[in-house]
Amino acid sequence: MSRQIKLLSGTQSRPLMEEIGRYIGVPPAQHEISRFADGEIRVQILENLRGEDVFIVQSTQPPADNLMELLLLIDAARRASAWRITAVIPYFGYARQDRKDQPRVPISAKLVANLIERAGVDRVLTVDLHSEQIQGFFDIPVDNLFATPVFKDYFGTLNPEEYMVVSPDVGGTKRAWAVAKKLGNLPLAVIDKRRPAPNQAKVLYLIGEVKNKRLLIVDDIIDTGSTLSEAVSYLLDRGALEVTAAATHGLFSNGAKNRLDQSGLKEIVITNTVPLPEERKPEQTTVLTIAPLLGEALIRIHEERSVSRLFI
Repeated sequence: MSRQIKLLSGTQSRPLMEEIGRYIGVPPAQHEISRFADGEIRVQILENLRGEDVFIVQSTQPPADNLMELLLLIDAARRASAWRITAVIPYFGYARQDRKDQPRVPISAKLVANLIERAGVDRVLTVDLHSEQIQGFFDIPVDNLFATPVFKDYFGTLNPEEYMVVSPDVGGTKRAWAVAKKLGNLPLAVIDKRRPAPNQAKVLYLIGEVKNKRLLIVDDIIDTGSTLSEAVSYLLDRGALEVTAAATHGLFSNGAKNRLDQSGLKEIVITNTVPLPEERKPEQTTVLTIAPLLGEALIRIHEERSVSRLFI
C-alpha cells in the first residue's frame, strides 16, 4: 500500500502549512476549524485519512486555543484511523517553565508534552526548543530541528576579523556557538545576566571583547524585547560598531515593537514559526521562512529516512 502525506493545520499556522505543502507538492487535506456559539472549538476533517501519513502543523503560542486546536486535530485524525500522526510544532509554547525552580510552580512543558502524547500523536517535529531536555518529556520520537541553516543561507559567510556572535545568556552558548561555526568560525562573546522577574534581565558581566566589532546576537525567542534592548545598549556602550539580532521565534509581545524600534538594533532576523501581525513587527525586522527546512524533514519522515542530516 502506498501511503500518502496528508497535511492539516490549526488556524494560526495555516499559511506556514500551505507553504510547506507547496514546497513538497502536497495540497492541504480538506478540514474545517470553526466555533460553536459559545466560542468552543469545532474541528472536522472532510476527507478520508484511513491508513495515511498525517502531519498536523500548529505552533502552540498563546492564546491556549492554538494548543487546543492541535489536540483536537490529533484526536480527530486518530479516530479517522490515520496510520501515523506527526505533530509539526514550529514553536513549542509553554516551554519556559521546564523545571521546578521555585516553590509551587508547574512544569508546564511536561504537562503540554503529556497532553500532546495522550491525544494520540506518534511523533513530534519542532524547531529550536527553548530547552533541549524537553525532548525527554515525551515517550515518542521527537525531532528538534535548528534554524541555523536558515540563518546561514541569509547571512552567508562573515569575516571573523570584523564580526562576532554574542550569546545573550550562558544557557544559549551552545546555540550561539553553532551559528558562529556556520557563519565562518566567528569568535563568540557571552553575556552573563540574572532575571529578577519574568521578562526582565540585568546584565552583570560580558565575556569577550566586542570593541570595534559588528555583533550578531543569537537567541531562540524574542518576547517583550526588554532583555534584548538592554543587551544592545550594553554592547554599544562597550564599543560595538553595530548590533544585529537573530532569533528563531519572534513573539514581540507587550510593547516589544516600540522598545526595539528605539533600541539601536541594525536588524532583527526571525523565522515564520509564529505568525507576526504587521502592527507588532519592529521596523527593522526581516522574516525568513522555515518552510523548506520543515518540508525536507516531512519528506524524510514520510520516506523513513534519517532526519539527522538536517541537524548538520
